[in-house]
Amino acid sequence: MNLKSKIILAALLISGSVCQSQTKTTVIQEGVSLSIKGEKVGTWVGQDVFHYTLDNGTMQVEMTNFGGVISRIYTPDKEGKLENVVLALETIPDYFTKNGPHLGAAIGRYANRIGSASFKLDGDTFHITKNNGENTLHGGTKDFGQKVWKPEIYKTDHAIGVKMYYLSVDGEEGFPGNLETTLWMELSSTNELKLRFESITDKKTVVNLTNHSYFNLSGITGDVRDHELQIFADAITPGGPGQIPTGEIKAIAGTPFDFQTPKNLGAQLDALGEGFDHNYVTKRENSSELKKIAIVKHPDSGRVMEVYSTAPGVQLYTSNHMKDFAGADGKFYQPHWALCLEPEAWPDSPNKPSFPSTTLAPGEKYVHEIVYEFGVEK
Repeated sequence: MNLKSKIILAALLISGSVCQSQTKTTVIQEGVSLSIKGEKVGTWVGQDVFHYTLDNGTMQVEMTNFGGVISRIYTPDKEGKLENVVLALETIPDYFTKNGPHLGAAIGRYANRIGSASFKLDGDTFHITKNNGENTLHGGTKDFGQKVWKPEIYKTDHAIGVKMYYLSVDGEEGFPGNLETTLWMELSSTNELKLRFESITDKKTVVNLTNHSYFNLSGITGDVRDHELQIFADAITPGGPGQIPTGEIKAIAGTPFDFQTPKNLGAQLDALGEGFDHNYVTKRENSSELKKIAIVKHPDSGRVMEVYSTAPGVQLYTSNHMKDFAGADGKFYQPHWALCLEPEAWPDSPNKPSFPSTTLAPGEKYVHEIVYEFGVEK
């Protein structure tokens, strides 16, 4: 580490954080490969918003404390060409008002759907915001992906990252309890993008947090029908009206939902006759096991992404409702131009006692870890 890097690192270790009123670019340099830059790019509801670039010498990840958004992921193909592999908006301020699809956002308090926008806890009924017909989707109209999180740059021996904090106050979107959430997002020296959510509450509540990135390993040159997908799950929780689960756990062997062995996504879309927006059962009960849940490959570029999670499910969504959506680099995103793999609890769990519980009580800690590991298959 050179003298300049030592001085910058020492100053950050003393301060322990990046001040939100910062206006200059800050750089941490670890050795010759791991670096992180942060710069203020705007304000939202009186709070400073920063853009961060994490670089490990092989790939780059861009993110912001607005909404805990992962805004870009640049990773090499088999020829070494670096391209962005997630759908994005042009600038960070664009996310303030144009991110209806939740591109790259942290989702909470409850990812996916809650039926009839209500649930019961200890005999009390809580009515939450309706924003998906009669139901609640992704936590309501002002979800975690639209909040400014308090950020702090950090480093470890083998990774750089941003730690973010958000307090969701009692009654926000109708949910009970003051929910304190910390989100760590880091890039490792071995091309792993690691996310860790931790939450505590002062009243019994429900919580289900995830990231909503839209992946296209081609470098976003077209749709994802040419991608190969494997999901390590043998069942789904089928939906009824409004895509609210019926409560059934349905085996998928031999059906268009079956990705237990690698399948061409386009062929499965054709067999299904519609887009995917379904919860896959990766565990039958809650546990802290970090489990490999999916592998995505793009044969032409050679890019590979493996997904790990501690959650009991993963929502496969194939960007069904995108049409002429103005994205970054002058591209207009269309249906099936990306796939989302949203590791999370099962939809409508608060209303399904047979599903793994999403209840969090005072004195307990909610923890969800997600890892996206990137590589190349030549």
